Amino acid sequence: MHNHNDWETETPHLMRKPGDRSEPEDYTASLRDGVLVTLIFFAIEVAGGYYSGSLSLISDAGHMFIDASALLLSLAAIRAARSLPTKERTYGLHRAEIVAAFCNGLILILLSIWILFEAFNRLANPRPIDSTVMLVVALAGLAANAYIAYRLHGSRDLNIRSAFLHVVGDALTSLAVIGAAVWIAVTGQTGADPILSGLIAIVILVSAARVFREAIGILLQFTPRDLDYDRVIREMESVPGVEGVHDVHIWSLSSSIFVLDAHVYSCEHDVTRIGMIKREIKERLESFRILHSTLEFECEECTEAGSSACILTPGAGKAPPHYDDRL
Repeated sequence: MHNHNDWETETPHLMRKPGDRSEPEDYTASLRDGVLVTLIFFAIEVAGGYYSGSLSLISDAGHMFIDASALLLSLAAIRAARSLPTKERTYGLHRAEIVAAFCNGLILILLSIWILFEAFNRLANPRPIDSTVMLVVALAGLAANAYIAYRLHGSRDLNIRSAFLHVVGDALTSLAVIGAAVWIAVTGQTGADPILSGLIAIVILVSAARVFREAIGILLQFTPRDLDYDRVIREMESVPGVEGVHDVHIWSLSSSIFVLDAHVYSCEHDVTRIGMIKREIKERLESFRILHSTLEFECEECTEAGSSACILTPGAGKAPPHYDDRL
């Protein structure tokens, strides 16, 4: 027997209004400010790099331009995710933030490779640099990135986190430029610039790989990494009236909303009692951040292997096998 509620009843957390106090913090204003500040300092670094002859500053300006693109992408994803469900998009556009995070992670990886390539070129072909202009512009860029990172810090949203990593990566690049400028001013050795830039590129690459990996896991509907699958099963089976659960699927709709489908085996025949059991299961699932669940109640357990109604895990209380070769 299928027990599907109306959308508002089934997914109250997906229908929160903007003024709801239980909403996550709104980062829209922070992202807008970040785009404006980043574009301003992009222009400043291009001018400073051209005037001082610093390829490092021009490279950092390119990094800032990519930051601006990433912040715009994140802002667009947040607005899209707020759209209400429709007949064509029954989940709304909550997956938009994951697509944005995937793109941001990919851009960061490509950017890191480019920085490493440019660092090699700088070592092979050193050029004279006005270290004073380089230092002043890099300090200003660091201040801008620190401000934006402060505004974006602390979010659990994967999309905001990926934008935050963009900004932090650029801040680290600015630190490398500052260190190189000081070293060049003191020693006259321009090789410090590409060496530091190469180290920063490796740091960015590691951070980007984490975001990219998590985004792929969500897009492929893996079980959320920070969710204990077996504990969820035990919690569901501990509800009075539940004899077992099977054919359980858990995935992420977005970085903050988990989804579950499951078959519930129960000997209860009273519809009212079944409704109470379902309500208690859903309340317990919320503690795991599973905010949308579809539960199919059965008075007879699925035992036939290969049943089209119970594809993966026939048998009460049995869960799919665990594999450690996820991305």
